[in-house]
Amino acid sequence: MSAKRLILAMTGATGAVYGLRLLEILKGLDGWETHLVISAAGALNVRHELKLRRSELHALASVAHDVNDIGASIASGAFRTEGMIIAPCSMKTLAAVAHGFGDNLITRAADVTLKERRRLVVVPRETPLNLAHIRNMAAVTEMGGIVFPPLPAFYGPAKTVPELIDETVGRILGLFGIEVGLYAPWQGLKLS
Repeated sequence: MSAKRLILAMTGATGAVYGLRLLEILKGLDGWETHLVISAAGALNVRHELKLRRSELHALASVAHDVNDIGASIASGAFRTEGMIIAPCSMKTLAAVAHGFGDNLITRAADVTLKERRRLVVVPRETPLNLAHIRNMAAVTEMGGIVFPPLPAFYGPAKTVPELIDETVGRILGLFGIEVGLYAPWQGLKLS
């Protein structure tokens, strides 16, 4: 049986730790192949926020693609994947996806994911939002994408920053049917 493929893109928004953690978890799972693309601004954030080089993230992926290689496998709908996650997703990338502007491999792969009716999850990290951001999120949602801002849930047992990151990563992976026990699902509240 061949591995299931998942595309992961990291762009210039803050929150590179989400992309890193996704790669770490997926690397440890049998049956999954990751295809990583990092934008130039994403690589700057990785260096600034995580003190890592792009090559260190590439080593965690099954396949690493250059952001300018629009002839890469993931630029074609004939290349079967389970979908794509953009984490973190800059507002620039969100706008490009919302308007079908496939000017690099990240936005082209996202466009392919949507046109093939595969799951696209964008993890935008910006606040506060202006009307353009909100409209772009609505456009991506209307096209079938899932907008998943990494907002911590304080009702569960996760309390530390790493636990809150894992909860978000676990919920994102859950959208692809990948359950790895990173968070405790809500069981309801018993009122006395």
